[in-house]
Amino acid sequence: MKEKVDYLTGFVAAFKEQIHTDIHIKPGNNGPSIPTHRDLLAARSVIIKNMLDSDECKAPSDHTIVSLPELSYEELDSLLEFLYTGELPKEKLAKHVYALSLAADKYEIPFLLTYCECETLRSLNTATALDNLEMPETHPNPHIKLKEIAMSFIIEHIKDIVNTPRFDALAAKYPHLALQIMKDTFAAPNKKRKLRIGVGRKRKLRFGVGPHV
Repeated sequence: MKEKVDYLTGFVAAFKEQIHTDIHIKPGNNGPSIPTHRDLLAARSVIIKNMLDSDECKAPSDHTIVSLPELSYEELDSLLEFLYTGELPKEKLAKHVYALSLAADKYEIPFLLTYCECETLRSLNTATALDNLEMPETHPNPHIKLKEIAMSFIIEHIKDIVNTPRFDALAAKYPHLALQIMKDTFAAPNKKRKLRIGVGRKRKLRFGVGPHV
C-alpha cells in the first residue's frame, strides 16, 4: 500500500518542487504565475487542452503563460492541487468551493464539480445556506446548480431561517432573492397538495369510487 501511495504522489512532488515544469498558469489580479505541467492540464480538462493547442501555446517553453483571470492566486493554487491529487484539505475546499465549482464548470472538469457539489451539500446548514444562495450574485457567471441546492435547503428549513438577522440582511441587499424564497416556499406546499389530491383521485377511481357518468 505504501508503495502505491508513493507511486501516486510522485507527480504531486513534481508539482510542489517544480520539477521539469513546462508552463506557467497566471491568476487574475496580477498575482504571480504558478509553474506546472502542460500534459497534466491537458489530461484533466479538454478546455484547457484546447487552450494549450492554440498557436501561442504550441511551442514548448517554460516561459509560456496561460491566464485564468477569474481565479485568485489561492484559488488557482487549490485548483492545481486538486488536478494533481484529486482531493483537497477540508479547510481549503470549504474556503474556495464556489470558485472551484465555477472553474470546474467552465473548464469541464466533472470530477471536481461533483466534489464541490458534495462539499456544498455536506456543509449546508441554517447558518451557511443564505451565504451559498448569495454567492452567485457576486459573480458574473453564476453556477446555477449550487444556487438550486441552496434554495432547496432554505425552503425546507424556512422556519429556522426567515426570522434571523442574516435573512433580514439578505432581503435588504438582494430583495429579489428574498422574494424568490417566499414565492418558492408558498409554491412548495401547493405542489405537495396537488400531488396528494391526484393520488387520492386515482385511488378512488381504482376502487370504482368517483364521479359517475
